[in-house]
Amino acid sequence: MTKADWIAVDWGTSNLRAWVCDSNDNVIATPGGDKGMGSLDPSGFEPALLELVAPYLPDTGTVPVIICGMAGARQGWAEASYAPCPCPPPGLAQAATAPAIDPRLQVSILPGVMQASPADVMRGEETQIGGFLAAEPDFDGILCLPGTHTKWTHISAGEIVSFRTCMTGELFALLSNHSVLRFGMAGEGWDAESFRKAVSDAISSPQNLSAWLFGLRAEALLNDTGAAVTRARLSGLLLGLELAGTKPYWLGREVVVIGAPKLTELYAMALTELAVTSRQLAGADLSLAGIRAARNKQEI
Repeated sequence: MTKADWIAVDWGTSNLRAWVCDSNDNVIATPGGDKGMGSLDPSGFEPALLELVAPYLPDTGTVPVIICGMAGARQGWAEASYAPCPCPPPGLAQAATAPAIDPRLQVSILPGVMQASPADVMRGEETQIGGFLAAEPDFDGILCLPGTHTKWTHISAGEIVSFRTCMTGELFALLSNHSVLRFGMAGEGWDAESFRKAVSDAISSPQNLSAWLFGLRAEALLNDTGAAVTRARLSGLLLGLELAGTKPYWLGREVVVIGAPKLTELYAMALTELAVTSRQLAGADLSLAGIRAARNKQEI
């Protein structure tokens, strides 16, 4: 078996993914697992990593492991301080060193990025941004990274100028699973027209959100609207509210939406309702690209 020359890791709250690279910088394996930061204490990170990559480690010598994401959180393996924006995506020069018992592991954790006012933080997305900028260094515009906590990021001159985080994904999960709306969410399907109308409603009258949310329950009870309509309208209302609050980011800007295809398609559809043309980009390998850029240049 080809052994690792270096290893990149994206460590999230729920999952982690590694890219094992050989001496020619080719990826020879992409092991992953469900031992995210949220399920570990600091002593559990090294065993979780070894569980994935031990077969690829040489018998002797040291293998650099460069990690982005939640392993650098205060509750993680070792805290990697936030770099204040405006700044380029942080590189190895600012990385924290994590303690490792196995002498073959040399672990560096890339920092996140902070914004003093309005207060905001990101951890992991900055490395994806670094991967994007490695391919498009002259980009000047907005990167939207949808997820549980969506990031709207202004990029100019190779720097993260400012950003805003919206908890839209988490709100959708909470309302779908832990509110009265959960009774109308069982089932499959999606109603695109209900989604589009809900986006427009929330943007034009965001003050009605709370009433509209309960209206989803009432519609299901009285008119048997079904899960497809309820789910799509809930998603549209929350996304429309997000867009209403992030107007300074997308209005008149070039917007690139980066992430899982299902999510980027929803955001692109919602932006179309506002006559905003966006470009979609899969984000699966941008973390690797960002870590690789940090390694190759020492500082992105």
